[in-house]
Amino acid sequence: MSLDGAVADLRRRLLAAGVLAELGEPGVFGLGAAFTRVFDAVDALYVAAFAHLRADVWRFPPVEPRSLFERTDYVASFPQLTGSIGVFTGGAAEHAELLRVRAEDGRWEDLLVPGGLMMGPAACHPLYAVIGGTLPVGGRNYDVLGSCFRHEPSPDPMRLQSFRMHEFVHAGTAASATAHRDEALPRLAAMLGSLGLEVADVPANDPFFGRTGKILASNQRHQALKFELVTPVYGDDAPPVAIASANYHEDHFGTAFGIFDAEGGVARTACVGLGMERTVLALFVRHGMTIPEWPEPVRSVLWPHG
Repeated sequence: MSLDGAVADLRRRLLAAGVLAELGEPGVFGLGAAFTRVFDAVDALYVAAFAHLRADVWRFPPVEPRSLFERTDYVASFPQLTGSIGVFTGGAAEHAELLRVRAEDGRWEDLLVPGGLMMGPAACHPLYAVIGGTLPVGGRNYDVLGSCFRHEPSPDPMRLQSFRMHEFVHAGTAASATAHRDEALPRLAAMLGSLGLEVADVPANDPFFGRTGKILASNQRHQALKFELVTPVYGDDAPPVAIASANYHEDHFGTAFGIFDAEGGVARTACVGLGMERTVLALFVRHGMTIPEWPEPVRSVLWPHG
């Protein structure tokens, strides 16, 4: 079966089983009861696996102020993934024009104007604005679960435009940040392995835009800044799918948000992030669409109390 055929087959099975529901746009789905049950169990297991970090818990909305977004410099590297919020600010005449365009099946949304809010592309971005300042000795750990938007419309249910990432972020020195990343990856791999997933850690790069982006991606791999945990989804002949990543950001966010280590140097940050929807869907691919038929050891890990 071709990759396109495998993608279509998985999509069909997920929809037929009620794991996902169509909402009319590529990469945007409703999530059914079975999906939600597994999501909650995986997330609880993930939190338990990293409980030793004693991380400060933060939760943020799915949007972020444009001023915060600008400080991340995200649009310079990933304009193709960026989304903003449009709002209506007109009066009666402008509303009448909007309704006229709508009645003619036109693009009435083109009459909206930027609302000063961006769709958050990474769960951790707002965190850096919150923690600006001087960190304690040893740095600090943070637990961030949030919704992300990336404009990547695709028929592939493993590539959503709206999804959730659960991250454990460390801010501190270069040594403590890289140690956080390097310790987290095998811990997360072991957790995923306990769920019956075959995972491998591989060097990776972000999807930087344009000709300059190719250089940035090459440098990111050369400096070993990012690693991903990948798992087979569409068979041995297809590329595996990344379900988690571990990243060392160097001083990017420390500089942008005025974060300093205990000795006054610009802080370094690192994170490990689990793609929640991808992980849950990978489990349905691995074990089937009917949870009671999953292997008993896997069900016992997810639901130890039955």
